[in-house]
Amino acid sequence: MKKLAKVLGLVLLTITCVHAQNKNENKMEKRIINPWKWQDARSYVQAVEVKNAENTLYISGQTAISADGESSTADMKTQLVEAIHNLEQVISKADYECRNIVRLNVYTTSVEELWPHFDIFQDWIAKHNMKQALTVMEVNALFETLKVELEATVVK
Repeated sequence: MKKLAKVLGLVLLTITCVHAQNKNENKMEKRIINPWKWQDARSYVQAVEVKNAENTLYISGQTAISADGESSTADMKTQLVEAIHNLEQVISKADYECRNIVRLNVYTTSVEELWPHFDIFQDWIAKHNMKQALTVMEVNALFETLKVELEATVVK
C-alpha cells in the first residue's frame, strides 16, 4: 500500500510539473505586422496576431456616460477623456490590462472636432505601450448627446 501511495504521489507530481510546463509554453504572444512605417506616427499598427491567448474580452463602446447613467453634454476633449477613463475601468474590472488591447474602434460624430485632441488619445496609447489595430470612423450620430465612443478587444 505504501509503495502504491508513493507511485501515485510521483505520478501526481509528474502531472503537476507537466501541466506547469505546458502552461508556461502556452504564454500569450502578440506579433505586430507593419509593412510600412507611417502608421507609427499615428499610434497604431496594421495588424496584430495573437497566439496562445488564454481569454479574450470584447468591450462594448465606452462613452462619456457617468456612473449614474447620464450622457455628457461636454465638449469633445472632455468626452474623449471620460470615454478613455470608462474604457480603462471596464478593462481593469475584468482583470485585463490596457497594454493588451489588440483592436480599438473609435466612433465620432466629428473627426474635425476629435482631431485637435488626438494627442490625448496618442499619449494614452503610449502610456500603456499599446500596439493595436485601429479604426476611426465618423458616424452620423451616437447615443443622446455623445460625441465619441471607444470599442475594444483585449486579450490575456
